[in-house]
Amino acid sequence: MNPITLFLLVVLIALVTIPFLGEKQKRGLLLFTELFIVVFSSIYAVDALIGKTTIFLLLGSIITGSVPIVIDPLAAWFILIINFTFLTGSVYGVNYMKAYREKKSQLSLHWVSFILTHIGLLAVCVVQNMLVFLLVWEIMAISSFVMVIFESEKPKTITAGINYLIQSHIGILVLTIAFVWVYVQIGSFSFDAIGTFAHTMPAPESFGLILLFFIGFAFKAGFVPFHTWLPYAHPAAPAHVSGIMSGVLIKIGIYGILRMLFLMPTNYVAIGVVILVISIITGVYGVMLAIVQHNLKTLLAYHSIENIGIIGIGIGVGSLGMGLGNFPMAVIGFAGALLHTLNHSLFKSLLFYGAGNVYQATHSVNIESFGGLIKRMPQTAFLFLIASLAISGLPPFNGFISEFLIYSGLINGWIHGSFIFVLLFVFAVFGLSLIGGLAILCFTKAFGTIFLGTQRHTFDHEPLESNRMALIPMYAIVALIVAIGIFPVYFVQALWLPIQQFTGTLTAENTLAVSSSLHVVQQIGFASLLFIALSGVVWLVRKQLTKKQIDSCGETWGCGYVAPNPKMQYTASSFVRTYRKLSESVLQFHKHKKEISGIFPDEAYHAIHPLDRIETYLIGAPLKRMRYWLNRFSFLQNGSLQFYILYGLVFIMALVTIPFFGYLYHFMVHLLNTL
Repeated sequence: MNPITLFLLVVLIALVTIPFLGEKQKRGLLLFTELFIVVFSSIYAVDALIGKTTIFLLLGSIITGSVPIVIDPLAAWFILIINFTFLTGSVYGVNYMKAYREKKSQLSLHWVSFILTHIGLLAVCVVQNMLVFLLVWEIMAISSFVMVIFESEKPKTITAGINYLIQSHIGILVLTIAFVWVYVQIGSFSFDAIGTFAHTMPAPESFGLILLFFIGFAFKAGFVPFHTWLPYAHPAAPAHVSGIMSGVLIKIGIYGILRMLFLMPTNYVAIGVVILVISIITGVYGVMLAIVQHNLKTLLAYHSIENIGIIGIGIGVGSLGMGLGNFPMAVIGFAGALLHTLNHSLFKSLLFYGAGNVYQATHSVNIESFGGLIKRMPQTAFLFLIASLAISGLPPFNGFISEFLIYSGLINGWIHGSFIFVLLFVFAVFGLSLIGGLAILCFTKAFGTIFLGTQRHTFDHEPLESNRMALIPMYAIVALIVAIGIFPVYFVQALWLPIQQFTGTLTAENTLAVSSSLHVVQQIGFASLLFIALSGVVWLVRKQLTKKQIDSCGETWGCGYVAPNPKMQYTASSFVRTYRKLSESVLQFHKHKKEISGIFPDEAYHAIHPLDRIETYLIGAPLKRMRYWLNRFSFLQNGSLQFYILYGLVFIMALVTIPFFGYLYHFMVHLLNTL
């Protein structure tokens, strides 16, 4: 039996069995199935990364023919990222969903959808047939939609889920148009036909096709302006689903873009400029909106948009390197993009799991209501801090390595490019620097407001640290985050084969040019290891010197105030007030304000709600006009049974008379021709 057929049979048995099991058995079978999927697919993925591409042929229909399943280095890299995120997500998720044990039927559907999403993502990476690709893409979209709307009793959750589903299908529609265009021109559903199209069709058509593919995949990835579903779907979903969506689901859009760039050797300069400019806008816009959010999960969702922008900058740099013949630039750009894809899946899933711990401890995601949680949730605070430092691109963690590679690619192009491209690369370096600085501001606000200071709000019950099963996968992610920061060369070297799918085999001269950047990366790893070692030594020395001292507690100096209270602390909004005032010309805010007035003033308040200007103008305004236009026909729905019967009679008469008028028209034409 074909190994793929056996694999699918085992998964199918698990999917059919889950609804009939008890709660503990469901969790056990889910973990077993996820482990089986991870081990089976990872074996082939590791083989591909060391040079052994695996190809299976599955029997298809008369229309599709045999369906090739190809596990090449590019697919392998994404398979390993998907598997690690789903493995940690399943372990965290079975613990997180214990709070919903009374929803037995919904839990069954949730876990079935969880497995189907995993299978769908893996299938998207390896299927090389356009029709089957669309089929597995649809399975992935619908199953992830079901996971998002788990708490379907909440109207906001349903709204977010439908928004996600509609925009997913707009992306699918664009991809379908692109695939149909290829089929009409080449007459084949094979992915090889895409490359044939690029070689045989004129350059404008080839560029138009790659642009269509970019737009279709950009909906899934969350590039601006195709991002508007993402800030709603992430907060609505359970924490482990949010971690998976941000960690790998949106990355499948990145995979699609890279796959099409590999299949279509098109005008790399033109598409590189398009991707680079859109990515800079995406990164800056995403982090600007993230800073002013009050909802923790919405804040993290906008940071997903930001990091998609960073990955896109790496892809743009790699594409421009290919187009300009600067192969070191291409190698470093693609390496930075692929490594940041892994890095973001790690620290963003860790952040969402941390947000899930906070939510289950407090039943809130409102940043303004937190404070002092580090005293009650020290391990979650530590893990959240590590992820915050990593996503901010600070050493000795993984985010710094991938961003350093992207910077190196930009500077390499800066040195060897013409004047117009130098301006573009300077603009990109400025954008990437701005993204990093604003990310530090955002997570300083988030971590400080949530975990530091004193409690701002009295919850119904005392917040407690999450149990061990929730923390174990989080520590596993931290271990990999630190490992990439300390030993980056090994992870970059694992990318050689995926990169060479774009650049071809590197010559000795190009390898020498790239090796200098790798040497710097290696030195960064040694410096990170030294920093961690010195920090450990300082901590041990301090512990030894202070272990005999008696700890004493005293009041914090109150700057002259004799009765300090939690309201005297910075809130999340007041912390970024200066930034908000500066960004009002770019961003949009809805203010609710009542000023203090009189000698004995009444209650005053000042609340600010950030709005997505792009969503307002691209989606909100057209929908408002459409609603206004449709409301003009509301008189037709007047509640009168007689009118509804009349509508039916008019419709039936139209069906009868329209063909009659058609026949009459043809008869008159025939009669005139006869005369």
